Amino acid sequence: MSGVRHVTVTEDEAGQRLDRWLRGKFPHLPQGRIERMCRKGELRVDGGRVKASRRLAAGETVRIPPLPPSRPPEAAAAPVVGAGEAEAIRRAVLYRDEDILVIDKPPGLPVQGGTKQRLHLDALAPALQFDAAEPPRLVHRLDKDTSGVLVLARNARAARALARAFGNRDVRKIYWAAVAGYPKPAKGTIRYGLVKAPTGQGEKMLTVHPDEIEATEGARRAVTDYAVIDHLGNRVSWVALVPVTGRTHQLRAHMAAIGHPIVGDGKYGTRGREKRETGWGSALGGDISRKLHLHARSLSLPHPTTGRRVSFTAPLPGHMRRTWSYFGWAENDAPADPFFREEGRA
Repeated sequence: MSGVRHVTVTEDEAGQRLDRWLRGKFPHLPQGRIERMCRKGELRVDGGRVKASRRLAAGETVRIPPLPPSRPPEAAAAPVVGAGEAEAIRRAVLYRDEDILVIDKPPGLPVQGGTKQRLHLDALAPALQFDAAEPPRLVHRLDKDTSGVLVLARNARAARALARAFGNRDVRKIYWAAVAGYPKPAKGTIRYGLVKAPTGQGEKMLTVHPDEIEATEGARRAVTDYAVIDHLGNRVSWVALVPVTGRTHQLRAHMAAIGHPIVGDGKYGTRGREKRETGWGSALGGDISRKLHLHARSLSLPHPTTGRRVSFTAPLPGHMRRTWSYFGWAENDAPADPFFREEGRA
């Protein structure tokens, strides 16, 4: 059995029932076992006894007792991290102090383990421990194929403070994306709700019209601000995206919902449509990567110790940098926050 662990609830996990949250991480756990752990006080939230139906909040710490492995011990062994992989993730560090660690997550690296995922950020965490007493903890997430700024906490106190900041929406995140077409108006807000797709479609979110959210079981409100930074006619646009709420796949689902899927998004866009409407397969896109063109460009938040607002920026990953060069776009041509420049927003 694995030992006792303490896991901080992230922003996009807030609102989930404890039992469902736990089964998402340990699918082999039966409901009876979870309820028994709650009755015996083995499963706790912020040190207190809870019921399996308890709704979790961002920043709370869940104490998980030793659990039986889902597979034989030899098959469930932790992935072996090579010296080169450890060094590569250390090179991705953008900032480090006693409380926080900021990395530029490469595309293709999942933050947590899953089926057929040998390497993920959780497995690499010990390589990012440096002089701290424990490996850094996740307080928010990025999709596997999304690159960019990711903040980790280096101690429990910082994890709680950061999770509160995310939960209170005191974090400013700006993503860059290349999308099919030219969104009109060039600046706007998307308010479609999101609900998990029926079982069998994998991890995918369906959009729900704002007027139908309350009547749709499982739907959650989601809000995204967008602004076009540059465009090539009606074929392709460079957009900045701000997730006002933090739902799973929110930016990808929202852009597809308004008819402008993110380039390379095989789940929410259709490459066939991109080919027809944007010319990817002809004059415009012969050299465009098929990887997802979504990047967490910048993030600002209050420091967990000083309270002073700190900001971090990550350069475009290689495949997006080549696309930007192909279209004649330059990273330095964009304001740090296009919403602030034109609307006076923080």
